[in-house]
Amino acid sequence: QVQLEESGGGLVQAGGSLNVSCVASGSEFALVDMGWYRQAPGKQRNLVARVTSDGTTNYSDSVKGRFTISRDNSKNTVYLQMNSLKPEDTAVYYCNAGAEIAPGTVVDYWGQGTQVTVSS
Repeated sequence: QVQLEESGGGLVQAGGSLNVSCVASGSEFALVDMGWYRQAPGKQRNLVARVTSDGTTNYSDSVKGRFTISRDNSKNTVYLQMNSLKPEDTAVYYCNAGAEIAPGTVVDYWGQGTQVTVSS
């Protein structure tokens, strides 16, 4: 069982920056992709950014050029640096990690979420 603990959310004014981080613990299996999703009230949960174990990243179009995802495999930690924040970035941000329990079989785990609020 993998536990994901997020930290770093909060309230910031538009144009500001926040950094959220997520530490994974308890996994006896390799973590492949790690990433961040977000869910605004009344909307579905959507991908923000993901990073593979070898550092390959992908971003949603809405955050490209403003957000940067990074990963420290030695600490099982994934970070999301968010710059030039906009009110529409307001959401609960969820950490996600995939554990490869068998060759080609990945189980997804989720954190509890951290609130990011951007005021206009």
